[in-house]
Amino acid sequence: MPRLLAVCAVRQLRPDAGTNGVTAIDKGALDGPVRVGPYGVRGDVQANRKHHGGLDKALYAYAQEDAAFWESELGRALAPGWFGENLRIEGLDVNAALIGERWRIGERVDVEVTMPRTPCQTFARWVGGPEARGWVKRFSAERRLGPYLRVVRGGTVQAGDEVVVTHRPHGAPGLLDGYVGPS
Repeated sequence: MPRLLAVCAVRQLRPDAGTNGVTAIDKGALDGPVRVGPYGVRGDVQANRKHHGGLDKALYAYAQEDAAFWESELGRALAPGWFGENLRIEGLDVNAALIGERWRIGERVDVEVTMPRTPCQTFARWVGGPEARGWVKRFSAERRLGPYLRVVRGGTVQAGDEVVVTHRPHGAPGLLDGYVGPS
């Protein structure tokens, strides 16, 4: 049964060498029930709203299985929120989702898959160390991007909630169909 392992929000804005001067990628798991509305997790922020956030990118989901792959590759633990995700999910291949696919999380929250994450240099700087060099291409090449989600119906979610695929639109493109990544 697919389930929500963690709901994450920004812990603190951190200095960053990018154009904004700060990043909100540093997210961590929240305790207990967490409110989710049209713009995502209550208390979360995005430092660059041109590329993150808004109604079509209200939430970012990442699979525990993909995080485990990267833990093995990088040789370190990657706690929920490390990828900048709001939702760490276990037991669901989030990269096999279709655009327009809908999921119910817990009793009430409904979300819709809108697009894949496009990794950026802020993410590479967050990774740090020797892995940061070429990170955007490497992350893209593995095709373990995770989806952005639109909130169709808000409510409260928490770690342990079941995640159910409630609708897979016939003929819709897959999350990674046509994704080329950086050149």
